[in-house]
Amino acid sequence: MSEAAAPPASLRSPAEARLPRRGLERLDLLLLAVEALDLNGGEAMVWMSEQMGFTGLFPNRVELWKRRCYNPLRRTTRRGELDPAETDALIRILCALADRLYPLLRALLSSSDPPEVVAKRWELFQGRLAALLRERMNPRRVGVQRLLDPELGASQRRQLVQSLALGGGVGGFERLRASLLDPVV
Repeated sequence: MSEAAAPPASLRSPAEARLPRRGLERLDLLLLAVEALDLNGGEAMVWMSEQMGFTGLFPNRVELWKRRCYNPLRRTTRRGELDPAETDALIRILCALADRLYPLLRALLSSSDPPEVVAKRWELFQGRLAALLRERMNPRRVGVQRLLDPELGASQRRQLVQSLALGGGVGGFERLRASLLDPVV
């Protein structure tokens, strides 16, 4: 079926639907959050891509990085849309990494630990995330400024960690993909 004859997004099956702009932003921010949680997160993404058999889509780390550059919040951004197979592969990689990081995600979201311990964990995560945001994202974008703001960005950073936690486990791919396709979230 040609691009001109393709059905509108509302009539496409979920497997054919392309991520909207906001979905691409959130997907890349979730991958960035994984890098903030895991010091070797970038290498883990490449390794996970190879383990899951996505070398046809992402033969090397540069190709994987290029797909993440469709996020309009980045310093260096690419125009256009990602192929649905590429977005599904990125989401599957993200879910596998979320599975791996689930104990850490749970510790961040825990209400049973002493408040000062939880605050220290969040401080460490926020510091790493802020450093990655300053390094890779366009600081003139309001979305980036909001994420870097200690008060305004707190709920959005918490939402990133919650989304990662929900992306792990059985059905995580479907939950995460549905949330990225939702234009309201």
